Amino acid sequence: MIDVLVAGGGPAGLAAAMHSALAGLEAVVVEPRTAPVDKACGEGVMPSGVAALRALGVEVDGMELRGIRYVDGTARAEALFRGRRGLGIRRTELHHALHQRALRLGVRIVPGKVGEVRQTADTVTAAGFTARWLIAADGLHSGVRRGLGLELPGSAHRRYGLRRHYRVEPWTDFVEVHWSGHGEAYVTPVGDDLVGVAVLSRLRRGYDEHLGAFPALTASLRGAPATEVRGAGPLLQRARRRVAGRVLLVGDAAGYVDALTGEGIALGLGTAGAAVRCIAAGRVTDYERIWSLLTRRHRLLTAALLTANRRPGTARLIVPMASRMPPVFTAAVHALQ
Repeated sequence: MIDVLVAGGGPAGLAAAMHSALAGLEAVVVEPRTAPVDKACGEGVMPSGVAALRALGVEVDGMELRGIRYVDGTARAEALFRGRRGLGIRRTELHHALHQRALRLGVRIVPGKVGEVRQTADTVTAAGFTARWLIAADGLHSGVRRGLGLELPGSAHRRYGLRRHYRVEPWTDFVEVHWSGHGEAYVTPVGDDLVGVAVLSRLRRGYDEHLGAFPALTASLRGAPATEVRGAGPLLQRARRRVAGRVLLVGDAAGYVDALTGEGIALGLGTAGAAVRCIAAGRVTDYERIWSLLTRRHRLLTAALLTANRRPGTARLIVPMASRMPPVFTAAVHALQ
């Protein structure tokens, strides 16, 4: 019998399968899409995420990131990462490296989609497989979470993300977050001549209209060849709990606040590892508490920034306040890295 069946072959799902294989457990990943998979993503990996990749033996090339910079007009606040560097990398390149490493570890990746989930006291059956455990890593709009009745209603304050790449030489080795009264634009260097620009907002409108709220950024990108736009949302997704019988939720499927602090990949890798460690130790009921501790700082800080960001007048105070209190801004970045 399979030890761990994984629903979803994105970064969190592949990480769960690799952790399983490294723990001596047989893992099978069910994923409907062909690798490498692209999606709307800020493409910045926090230092903790880089460390998690190395622990799995995943070698990736990208652009080193020194820290985070907030920009709003002439106001700026920046903080260096402490000790380790972050990484800017195309989502497709990251997924390819994870996929290849999983295959080398003996993980079986099969085409398909996990639909109905049936459980007994000792097994879980889905997508034609029976396993001892199922790890749901099927993303922001998790079908497993919904099918098990774990999904909570969304919020009236919905936010959406759009991402595009520009063929231009990066002008910074920071992740730059440009602020306006209605959203943010995230600039991440991902190649010697390529930057990713993701915009997040509660307003649903075209990418170029969003980008027009950031004139300095628009000037830096003017004339540069651009790729097609990819979108995602609504971003806030809530789950009643992370464990349901023999099913554990990881990554975005376990609940998601917002992309504002840029920790999605790092948290996906971290929660995947935590879930497998709980399975291997025979202490699955501990996972809910461990997940809460692992994600607590991210959830609290992101929620606080979102609350301040809901009013345009308050949103325009975030960067000036951060620039006047460098130790506070630096402490916040260090808490999340």
